[in-house]
Amino acid sequence: MDEGYIKFQAEQVAGSIVQPAEFDQLNRARTELFDFGLIGSYDNGIGFGNLSLREQGQHFLITASATGGERVLRFAQYCLVESFSPERNLVRARGGLPASSESMTHGAIYAASPAVQCVMHIHSRVMFDALLARPALHTPASIPYGTPAMAQAVSSLVKNQRQLPVLFVMAGHDEGIIAYGAEIDSVKQLIVSTFLEITQHA
Repeated sequence: MDEGYIKFQAEQVAGSIVQPAEFDQLNRARTELFDFGLIGSYDNGIGFGNLSLREQGQHFLITASATGGERVLRFAQYCLVESFSPERNLVRARGGLPASSESMTHGAIYAASPAVQCVMHIHSRVMFDALLARPALHTPASIPYGTPAMAQAVSSLVKNQRQLPVLFVMAGHDEGIIAYGAEIDSVKQLIVSTFLEITQHA
């Protein structure tokens, strides 16, 4: 669950990045998820949850590592992933802070489906348990987060889905849930509606 622990090799590139037109919309969605408790930090100070937005090609803007505990982020707390390689277990990012520990997973989703423009990763005990009990779409419980194996499992899962947005459980990443789709708002709304449906019937 350690958002601050990077399992891949992180190559940090100095230099500024351009703020996309959709940044405010993305950041507002993140704050809304924070207010639901789906992004935040645990009692030990470790943050959880991250969002990303596709830029040109397979480049994507993503919240930086260890930013989960702040309600509203500044643009400087995002970075641009310029390349990623599950085979080499390497992520190359531009910006002042290291990329989220889930960058490899986000990258695998973008690479698997050109239609995907936004990815959101949240944590929720009640959603995680309820969705696995259904059972909902999920990656194998034997595969831990932030690893090349998880990136490969996510890629296979995404390639088998035909309609967007999609929500799935990372069964090997306790409390971890991902939603992705073609628009920021549709992805956020899928998370919120699923959360409300589960919590209202809990």
